[in-house]
Amino acid sequence: MTMPLPTTIRRAVVAATATLAFVAGPAGAQTYPASKITIIVAFAPGGIADTLARLIGQGLSDRLHQAVVVENRGGAGGNIAATIVARAAPDGYTLLATTTAIAVNETLFQNKEYSADDLKTVAIAASSPESLVAAGTNPASNLVDFLKSMNGRTINLAVPGVGTGSDIEAEYFLKFLAKAPYQMIPFQGGAPAINATIGSQVDIMASTLGGGAAAQIDGGKLKGLGIAAEHRAKVTPNVPTYAEQGFGGFTAASWVGFFVPANTDPKILGTLNEAINAIVQTPDVQKKLTDMGFDPISGSQAQADALFKAEVTKWGDMVKALGLSIK
Repeated sequence: MTMPLPTTIRRAVVAATATLAFVAGPAGAQTYPASKITIIVAFAPGGIADTLARLIGQGLSDRLHQAVVVENRGGAGGNIAATIVARAAPDGYTLLATTTAIAVNETLFQNKEYSADDLKTVAIAASSPESLVAAGTNPASNLVDFLKSMNGRTINLAVPGVGTGSDIEAEYFLKFLAKAPYQMIPFQGGAPAINATIGSQVDIMASTLGGGAAAQIDGGKLKGLGIAAEHRAKVTPNVPTYAEQGFGGFTAASWVGFFVPANTDPKILGTLNEAINAIVQTPDVQKKLTDMGFDPISGSQAQADALFKAEVTKWGDMVKALGLSIK
């Protein structure tokens, strides 16, 4: 037989429960973080998403005084990792580190198991402009010279994978802005595409500056013909923009962003956003990013979310214009 609790004890229990509920708050926001944080990287080790995730992860651990674990869950153009995070508890303990691919995939993939609405942008931490490059021995000094030298012949275009941002940007540029005939030649990643371009096995290659192109341009093995940016990049000051060469204000970039499940408490979003901004603004991280051809980015969580939504629209328009679709 269960005896009823005395009134004074019942009151104490109710008060204690209310206090615990207040401390925990929605999604544990008041005590966040109280345990380890996991960053799921949407691509294999060694790429920019992985590199930046590990830099940010170490910084988060130092600033938030909790262990941060980085896990690589590549596959399906980044969709596997995005699905995992979209389905995770919205408590701030599971983050996604991914690239522009997530904005591209929203329109490109017809049957993925998540939507952009299932995720919330924490921060966009770094960005690198898309570029078109040729072998260092190519006599053309820019895109205009290169297109003239082809004299209407079909351009062999190397891309680091079908449906990547570099692929879509380059195909869109050649088809709608340059109005030049081309044949897309896909490679399994940036390294083999770069090697084929250096060896003049293809005419040009689409790549972000941060995808390995900047270092090869600096070493003279590749020649930068143009970048899809508003201004010339610090890492390649001699490479002109598309706009400088008469191709309008077209811009496109590859970026690295951090996301959490939708419905994550705004206070947790703010904590993570402020921490990531502080890490990106440190001189050491800024130098590492700049040396790789990336521009550090910082801004509020609302600004990051607005940027992501604009990117979904921008890349979606290019995907639709090219008639691309993956089921």
